[in-house]
Amino acid sequence: MADTNGSNGNGVASHFGRQVRRDRLAHGWSITELSVQTGINAAHLSRIENGRRPPTARIADALDKAFPERRGWYLQWFDDIRTAPEIPATFRSWSDYEEKSATLRAWMPVIIDGLAQTEDYAAAQIATEPGIDAAGRDTRLQARMARQKRLLDRQKPPLLTLLVDEAALYRLVGSAEIMTVQLRHLLGMAARPNVVLQVMPEVAHASAASGYLIADDAVWSENVITGGTYTAQETVTAATLRFDTLRGECYRVSESLALLERLEQAWTGGNRPTRQVAAGSA
Repeated sequence: MADTNGSNGNGVASHFGRQVRRDRLAHGWSITELSVQTGINAAHLSRIENGRRPPTARIADALDKAFPERRGWYLQWFDDIRTAPEIPATFRSWSDYEEKSATLRAWMPVIIDGLAQTEDYAAAQIATEPGIDAAGRDTRLQARMARQKRLLDRQKPPLLTLLVDEAALYRLVGSAEIMTVQLRHLLGMAARPNVVLQVMPEVAHASAASGYLIADDAVWSENVITGGTYTAQETVTAATLRFDTLRGECYRVSESLALLERLEQAWTGGNRPTRQVAAGSA
C-alpha cells in the first residue's frame, strides 16, 4: 500500500511531490507562501510534497503558473504519467473524471454519501476519525463542501443517481437535530431535476462491502485506508452492472421519499427512530 500512494518515497506521487519541494525551496518559499502563490490549501500542498496525495490537473496547472521557469513541466508530467497503464489506481485523480462527467452514480453503505452531506453532518462524521486534529478536520470539511459546490452547483450539473443506505437514516451522527436537518437536506436534493434518489433496504448485496462512485468513464472505489480511480472499460462496466442490480433492490422513488419524510419527522422529536418491519410500505 505504501508504494501505491507514494508514502514510502518511491511512488509516482512522491516523485511529483519531491519536485514541488525542490522548486519551492529554490524560491525560498514556505508552504504558506506557495499556498498564496497557487491558491492551493497549505495542508493539501504539504500532503502532495510528502507523496500522500496525488496531484490533479488543476494543481499541476497552478504549479506551472507559480514556477514559469519549469516551462509547463508539471502539467506535461501529469498528463504523461496519468495515462501510463502501469500507474497505480490510487494515483489517478478522481476529481478530473467526475468534474467532466455528465452522469454520476453514487453509493455509500452505512452513512450518507459525502456528496449529500450537510456541513454539520460532515463535520460530525469527520470528527470520528481517530487521531485527527482540528486543522485536519477543518481541511477535510472545507474540501468536502467545496466539492459539493463544484459538482452540484456548476452550470450543467451531472445527472446524479444517489442510492442511500436505509441503515444510514437510522444511524445517529452528531445529534438528533443534525439528523433532522440531514434528512430534510436529502428531501431537498431529491427535488432537484438532475437527482434521482432511492433508498436501499437493509438486505444482502455485494455492494454492502464498500462505497463507490461511477462517472462516465471511471470508477472511484474506497476502503478504510484509501481509495482509487479505475478506468479500464471492463472495470467500469462491471461496476455499473453491480450498481444497476443494487438499484433494482431499492425502494421505488415515491416509497423512498415517503420513508425520508417519516424519519425526518421522527428525528425532529429528538428521539432515534425505530425500524418498522415493512418500511417500504411507507
